[in-house]
Amino acid sequence: MTTDFTTKIFSATAGALLFGFTTLTGTLAQDKPTLTIYTYDAFAADWGPAPKVKQAFEENCECSLHFVAADSSIGALRKIQLEGANTKADIVLGLDTNIAEAARLTGLFGEHNISPQNLAIPSIRNSQLSGDTYISGWTDKIFLPFDYSYFAFVYNKEKTANPPSTFEELAAKPDDFKIIIQDPRSSTPGLGLLLWIKSIYGKDAAKIWKSISPKILTVTKGWSDAYGLFLKGEADMVLSYTTSPAYHLIAENDAKFASADFANGHYMQIEVAGILKSSKNRKLARDFMKFMLSDRFQDIIPTTNWTYPVVKTKQGLPEGFNSLSVPTKSLLMKGKEVEANRKQWIEDWLLAIKK
Repeated sequence: MTTDFTTKIFSATAGALLFGFTTLTGTLAQDKPTLTIYTYDAFAADWGPAPKVKQAFEENCECSLHFVAADSSIGALRKIQLEGANTKADIVLGLDTNIAEAARLTGLFGEHNISPQNLAIPSIRNSQLSGDTYISGWTDKIFLPFDYSYFAFVYNKEKTANPPSTFEELAAKPDDFKIIIQDPRSSTPGLGLLLWIKSIYGKDAAKIWKSISPKILTVTKGWSDAYGLFLKGEADMVLSYTTSPAYHLIAENDAKFASADFANGHYMQIEVAGILKSSKNRKLARDFMKFMLSDRFQDIIPTTNWTYPVVKTKQGLPEGFNSLSVPTKSLLMKGKEVEANRKQWIEDWLLAIKK
């Protein structure tokens, strides 16, 4: 990623025709197989992981790696659903466990046949709705993880001296205290916030949404628009990640941004990738999935995607990540539970925030 965060926030997928799609282009050798990966725009951008991942993988694969980027991972999934078995994608990278079940139910994805070793995803306390159990290991035969982080509200310490530590405290803030969030219908962070509140408050989630609704300045389609407005000073806090301040600290040497610690826990996002059944390059796709869990790939993630790798590499995390806030309680719902209730919960959310 470049050190120009403004470039990241306001980069547009100009010329995109369907769901904001654009491509990471380059000279695609005619005599080499091409592995096509659908992903989201931030991953495929020139400041994202894709250019370094492409370079690293192509060093040994005797192939060309081609990224096709949607404006969100939900957009990538929608494109796959529209294209069906005729999709050009070999892999979809960037879904998370909250929408992976919807992807699974399309029947378009096949098993990866990989047994991941040495994954370093922290133990997760499931939501009240699912019971207090812990997840260990990785047993999903369709999707493999490649990074994770925690949803959080990011704020400027120079402007917000006393950030809220619960949603009740957020609701109690003065009327002019504003937040920016994303739409759960088009954004995985937006869906993550919906599930975060549902995980903590269960049947009382609608009451919490009604109480914090006056604090919502706007609901954006995606993360980039929301974070851009926040950096312009439009709101006091923005829905983002606990790892977002790492960008400012490492790339900009700016320590004034932080994530607010919420006492009831933070909802985790685990991003995953899966191979399409229709892929004509299944061996190559499987090679990429193995590479995705290698030190080479995982060391690219922290300072390009600004999230945690899922493997403890020899290099380790960059200096600066040790200063980030780490939730004492992690929340994550089961994918089947999310998919079974997502439509209704979104309808409940729309009704609760209606002005």
